[in-house]
Amino acid sequence: MESSTPRDIPAHPVEGVSELIQQLEQDRAWLLEQIDRGRWADFRLDLAALERELGQLLRRAAEQRSTDP
Repeated sequence: MESSTPRDIPAHPVEGVSELIQQLEQDRAWLLEQIDRGRWADFRLDLAALERELGQLLRRAAEQRSTDP
């Protein structure tokens, strides 16, 4: 059976920024997969825009993280 959520809610908070970025990347990939499968057709354009913006945000966060001392 397919899950309608990307993953279970973790029992404890994210340890660090890198782990948070990685988890959000996984959620973004899950969202894109669901859009591609035709889920939430009425919201497809809005969800696709959200997915793109999230991708840009995560790239900037990862770049900033890699340049921080």
